[in-house]
Amino acid sequence: MHHPSIFITGAAAGIGKATALRFLIGGWQVGAFDIDAQGLESLANAAAAMGCSKLLITGQLDVTNNDSWRAALAAFTEHTGGNLTVLFNNAGILVSGPLAEQSLEAQQRLIQINVQGVLAGCYLARPYLAKGSRVINMSSASAIYGQPSLAVYSTSKFAVRGLTEALSIEWEHAGIQVMDVMPLFVQTNLVTNMNASSIRRLGVRLTPADIALTVWRMAHYRGNRVHWPVGLQTKLMMFASKLTPAWLLRLSNKWIAG
Repeated sequence: MHHPSIFITGAAAGIGKATALRFLIGGWQVGAFDIDAQGLESLANAAAAMGCSKLLITGQLDVTNNDSWRAALAAFTEHTGGNLTVLFNNAGILVSGPLAEQSLEAQQRLIQINVQGVLAGCYLARPYLAKGSRVINMSSASAIYGQPSLAVYSTSKFAVRGLTEALSIEWEHAGIQVMDVMPLFVQTNLVTNMNASSIRRLGVRLTPADIALTVWRMAHYRGNRVHWPVGLQTKLMMFASKLTPAWLLRLSNKWIAG
């Protein structure tokens, strides 16, 4: 009998690494994939220290390359009986600062990783997803209302939110749940030296372990919930967005942006 399995992108550090360790502790077969070989080695060492090495499969994955996706999924599912219990599309990057002051190439690269990478993951993993499987996409509180100085990052997370909502309906007939996790700022390298007033206004209160625990809960959830805001700030923002007139929501986001 095979263990339940999770395939994690961007697993070498931060949220991806914390999630991999959480599922290893829980007895899952974990596929941890990233372009960062050194980070994956660190993860493997942590798994060995916990006595979970047999449950961990690591490998290289460039989420912007379809052939890389195909090879990674095929390699991991050799260990899982050909199926995935959970796909966690976690890989992502962040570019911050005023739009016109950042290189166009860097912002297009962000779209390639954060949007096209998630699209490729959903599309190419679909043959491995059976009834009862689920897809968890990394979205953000930035998908509640567009954020100044995070314009393209916010755009990418709105796209992930839209894809998640659409597939949650489209794949429902197949018994596949599609959800997204929506944190505010998390203590990872993504927010180091981040150039946006919102982070100074709101602070960084979440840890990778907080997100990993949420993903664990999502993997075991049996209801119809699609969006999973993490932390009190994000939950309040999500709730307010449903009740607040558009002009007031815009005003509040202008204040957050300083």
